[in-house]
Amino acid sequence: MIRVEDLHRHFGGFHAVDGASLTIETGSITGLIGPNGAGKSTLFNVIAGVLPPTSGRVFMDNEDITGLPPHTLFHKGLLRTFQLAHEFSSMTVRENLMMVPGAQSGETIWKTWLQRGRIWREEAELRRRADEVLDFLTIRHLAHEKAGNLSGGQKKLLELGRTMMVDAKVVFLDEVGAGVNRTLLMTIADAIIRLNRERGYTFCVIEHDMDFIGKLCDPVIVMAEGKVLAQGSAADIMKNEAVIEAYLGTGLKNKDMVGA
Repeated sequence: MIRVEDLHRHFGGFHAVDGASLTIETGSITGLIGPNGAGKSTLFNVIAGVLPPTSGRVFMDNEDITGLPPHTLFHKGLLRTFQLAHEFSSMTVRENLMMVPGAQSGETIWKTWLQRGRIWREEAELRRRADEVLDFLTIRHLAHEKAGNLSGGQKKLLELGRTMMVDAKVVFLDEVGAGVNRTLLMTIADAIIRLNRERGYTFCVIEHDMDFIGKLCDPVIVMAEGKVLAQGSAADIMKNEAVIEAYLGTGLKNKDMVGA
């Protein structure tokens, strides 16, 4: 689904991404881990078009998408979420979902005058789809709640729900578990697994919680200092001496990494 070749992103003299190459297979839930400052979020930003690369190429389904803007990638089915949820706080949860699909008739002024019936039909269909998403995520009871009033975990569920309102192919989740309690985190994990198995979503997940990564992800890719350090199953990664050293320094045991 995604192929990254010798990707670099520099900020002055700082090489945030420094020659990273990796693949994300279609239908996988791929984990991306690494110590703070490893370049994970910057890599996501370059792949998703938020930042242009200094050099290197990004391919999606063998199409060169290097440097394409986020709205173009959105229409190709590449979506990402952020460490801090970007909800529309004054809109309801249902409204946050309904506004996601592009090219809605109500966005054009003259159509609001001349094609009201068409707009009403579109909105009814969007409302139906939004309610299906709310049911899928078990948050139908929050449909009328202002998104700004949600907890951190509920906002992460809402962000995941927004990816379900369009024909997503690959979704990049940046620290989906940050600030989320354990119960909601498991709800999010179950939703990701269902979307992968039932709807064929491909995911790439940045996360520091190794229990969460172990439950969800195969393979797991490790970054350090802007480069890809290792790739394998979660169990293999936690036994990898180079990975342990990158996280914790030479000589520390695997159990210390699991608890970090």
